[in-house]
Amino acid sequence: MIRPKKSLGQHFLTDQNIIEKIADAIPVEEGHRVIEIGPGTGALTQELLERFNNVHAVELDQRAIEVLKEKYPNLPVHHQNVLEVDWEELSIGKERTHVVGNLPYYITSQILFLLLEFRYLFADAILMMQKEVAERLVAGIRTKDYGILSVQTQLMSSPEILFPVSRHCFSPPPNVESAMVKLTFDKGELACSDAHLKTVVRTAFNQRRKKLSNALKPVVDKENQPEGFDFDKRAEAWKPDIYEKLTARLVKDGILT
Repeated sequence: MIRPKKSLGQHFLTDQNIIEKIADAIPVEEGHRVIEIGPGTGALTQELLERFNNVHAVELDQRAIEVLKEKYPNLPVHHQNVLEVDWEELSIGKERTHVVGNLPYYITSQILFLLLEFRYLFADAILMMQKEVAERLVAGIRTKDYGILSVQTQLMSSPEILFPVSRHCFSPPPNVESAMVKLTFDKGELACSDAHLKTVVRTAFNQRRKKLSNALKPVVDKENQPEGFDFDKRAEAWKPDIYEKLTARLVKDGILT
C-alpha cells in the first residue's frame, strides 16, 4: 500500500460493501467499456475486473500505476491527468462507454464540466464526490444549492444521488461526507451551444441576488430583452430549460454571437 498524497487529493476507498454497490450501479452490457478515473491502488478496480471484461484506468500517480501493473498486468493504465485525457480516443462510443471514479475533491467541478462537454461519448458516469457538490447537481429551483452546476448538469444529463458514503469508508478519512452520483447522458442535443449556454447561466448566477433584468445586463440590455421571459425574477427562480430557451433566442436574434 502506498501513502495517499494530499497534493493529489487521494482518499482511498476501503469499504468492500460500498465498492460492490458502486459496481452494481454500472449498467454494463457485453461489448461495453468501463473507464475508471483515479483508481489509486485498485480497490474498486479489482471488483470491476472481476465483473467486466473491458476496463481501462486513468491514473496520474506513478506509484499507483506501478502497483496496478503488478496486481493487474492485463489492465490498460493510462498515465495521464484526467483533465487532459483524449476522451475521443479512450471511448468506444455513446451508450457503450461508462465512466466511474472516486474523484479528487479539489477538481470535482472541473471533471464534471469536462464529462458534460464530452457527454456524446458516454452512456453514463458513476462518480464519488463531496456530498455538498452532489446536492448541488440535483438541486431544484429556489434553493440555496441551485446554481450554475445544477442548471448545466440537469440540461446535459439526468443526475441522481445513488447513496451517501461515510468519511470512514476511506483511508485517510476526508473532512467531509461523500455521495455516489450517477449522471445518465440521455438528453438530446441542446437548442444552443454549450459555450453560449455557459455564458448566459454564469452571468445570471454571478449576481444571483439581483433581478435577472440587471444580472443579465452584460449579455442582453433591457431594451433588447426578448418577450416571453420573466426578467423580474432572480436566477434561482428559472428552471434549467428556460435558460436553454433564452440562450437559443439570444443567438437567433443576433444578440449572442
